[in-house]
Amino acid sequence: MNLNKQEINRYSRHIQLDEIGTAGQEKLKQAKVLVIGAGGLGCPVLQYLTAAGVGSIGIVDFDVVEESNLQRQVLFNSNLIGRNKAHAAKEQLEKLNPFVKLIPYPIKLDYSNALSLFEQYNLIVDATDNFESRYLISDAALLSNKPIVFGAIHKFEGQVTVFNHNGGPTYRCLFPKHPKAASIPNCNEVGVVGVLPGIVGTYQANEVLKVLLRIGETLSGKLMLINTLSNSTSTIGINRNEQEIEKVLAQKNLSDQYALSSETSIEEISVAELKKRINQGEYFDFLDVREVHEQPKIEKLSGINLPIQKLKVNNNKILTNNTLISYCQTGIRSKKAIKYLQEEKGFTNILNLQGGIQAWLQYETQEEQMITKIS
Repeated sequence: MNLNKQEINRYSRHIQLDEIGTAGQEKLKQAKVLVIGAGGLGCPVLQYLTAAGVGSIGIVDFDVVEESNLQRQVLFNSNLIGRNKAHAAKEQLEKLNPFVKLIPYPIKLDYSNALSLFEQYNLIVDATDNFESRYLISDAALLSNKPIVFGAIHKFEGQVTVFNHNGGPTYRCLFPKHPKAASIPNCNEVGVVGVLPGIVGTYQANEVLKVLLRIGETLSGKLMLINTLSNSTSTIGINRNEQEIEKVLAQKNLSDQYALSSETSIEEISVAELKKRINQGEYFDFLDVREVHEQPKIEKLSGINLPIQKLKVNNNKILTNNTLISYCQTGIRSKKAIKYLQEEKGFTNILNLQGGIQAWLQYETQEEQMITKIS
């Protein structure tokens, strides 16, 4: 796949490098990379791979752009709030490089679609923020024999490595035991410094280029740890765990493992639907699983405040005379609460407030703006 004159000029600084040259740049043009997650990590990965001239880039993300994303997801802007991230990313990246084919997948990756997607690409980038997705990506990559460039962030710290590359270890080799759902919070719950995803995502993009070009020393078998507060980096070794790998390979397909172990079904209700039903006179009971100090408190959602850590000892206080609405700041902790209440306590008729308090406030702001326009 030859480069045209414009591409030769665009990628001239790459071509000048002995390690890349014209042949290497043409190799990048032929490459197909699937980026799962167009959030904090996915944005810098997508930007640099697009700028570098990776020929085809798939973008998997079912979420929408929110205002709170803009502090770190610098691919997006205020005009894109409410848009699906995969489609919004494609729109922005096309402005950066018209020679790259960008394929949006506005879907949630699961056991039914992972293998068919992975088979279409040479390399997978894990830019997700939850353990369920990471294990799924690892298993699907192992079954389809695709390398993964992995990144993770927490507050001021980051991790980068390469999994399943040239016989190297997988994610399950590093973390064989699945952590409990509520044991490790994500950045929506504890925060993250805005520049950290850019640092870690750029390292991921660098590993992608090295794997595709077969140059340098990749992080396969090594986990790079980055601490932005202390300006320190370190690397620890990861050994291949044949026992864990054989467990996955013995399944032969993902449905054997994930169809049976899928999450408890959690039904959600949108802010618009909840407001409509309240205005129609329907009564609900509310469970606020945020910490006591978290604001704001919404009068229409007043009910019992029971932080998720106290559910196991105080769940007898929860009212269930009506449909129970569980909510938190963003809708994540409230899902974990519902999962516990359903599986351990047999709760039924319980809904998760989609997007949590942030979605409620955003909806009210939109209502006010609409009223202002009409008046």
